[in-house]
Amino acid sequence: MGILLRELRIHGRGGQGSVTAAELIATAAFKSGVYSQAFPAFGVERRGAPVQAFVRFSDEKIRLRSQIYEPDYIVVQDSSLIADINVFGGMKEGGIALVNTEKDTVPGVPPGIKLIIIDATSVALEVLGLPITNTTLMGAFAAATGEIELPALEEALRERFAGSLAEKNIAAARRAYEMVRGDA
Repeated sequence: MGILLRELRIHGRGGQGSVTAAELIATAAFKSGVYSQAFPAFGVERRGAPVQAFVRFSDEKIRLRSQIYEPDYIVVQDSSLIADINVFGGMKEGGIALVNTEKDTVPGVPPGIKLIIIDATSVALEVLGLPITNTTLMGAFAAATGEIELPALEEALRERFAGSLAEKNIAAARRAYEMVRGDA
């Protein structure tokens, strides 16, 4: 059996923390016992402009350095991007699309893709007091894919944020994790 490389593409807008999310997911994956790599794709975009960030997971060292064109997973931080960008483009059959929206449906999901909808904005507003969804979506990603372990994510969040900010972000991630697992 060859190397099992899994890839995540995060779609967001400038200022939503997509790059931070990718870095923290990669850190949590490494802490969970796999090799990981995170990197952004953006130029001089202004706040609010579409951005992408990428994460790779593997049981062996990752030498590939290209952008991710055929992801196993996508995370969409802002569902309004779906009208402007083909966020589902290139997704592998059997992949998982995690979309932040308060709606019950998402247009354009290709057949063979598992869609998980979560209202991460409401969770972030309730727990953090701000509509910043990246850590909430990280918890949802952990539950949906199993690529990262919740304790490893919590450790990565404590390393990135201090004091009550760390605890609030962990609480948001846990809430989303439980919602996706059905424990909430």
